[in-house]
Amino acid sequence: MDGLRWLLLFFGILVIAGVYIYSRRDKNKLDGDANSLNRREPTLLQGGDEVEKGADKARIQSPVMPASDTQPQEVAGDGPQKIVTLRLVAREKKSFQGDELVLSMRGIGLRHGKFGIFHRYDGNDETRTIFSAASLVEPGSFDLANIKEQQIPGISLFLVLPGPVDSVESFDLMLAAARALAQSLGGELLDESGSTLSIQRERYLREEIIQFQHSNLVS
Repeated sequence: MDGLRWLLLFFGILVIAGVYIYSRRDKNKLDGDANSLNRREPTLLQGGDEVEKGADKARIQSPVMPASDTQPQEVAGDGPQKIVTLRLVAREKKSFQGDELVLSMRGIGLRHGKFGIFHRYDGNDETRTIFSAASLVEPGSFDLANIKEQQIPGISLFLVLPGPVDSVESFDLMLAAARALAQSLGGELLDESGSTLSIQRERYLREEIIQFQHSNLVS
């Protein structure tokens, strides 16, 4: 695996880890203060997370999202969560033109929202996020004011289960969006490990989601 793919892989892992850790911490805080009418706005993670690959180290900032943006409000308790991620990268180590990427994401219904990243909402309710898309350029947000000058090597699409709609439906919506973007931009679709997303891998991910959903219903 070449250097760029390693970089994209590590950044994707940090994005998902940041989302998961922060969502668990923020959800516990909300449970302890359920009667409060005041909600503190989340902020981007300050500083950097350190990743080591052999003798090389890279410091990367990653955007984090609160639990209320990644799961429906009616989901109660501290039940298990599952994070599913896909990546779309430019071919031949090139980059996407920033404004073309943004136009393509908007064209399939993604909307720019909290933390400066794009989200697919359940209808018009911005508290019900089905999945999100972050840039693979730190800190993951999209600077729309200067987007025409930006070159972006790829994006990470991710969802946190359980969400506002059926888990398998959420995955299918994210996969359809990723494929539409790959076709319009001429990009390459990868799985969470940075390998080309094959039909077999897609089926395996869907089976994992079905098992996760079933285990939650049983419990």
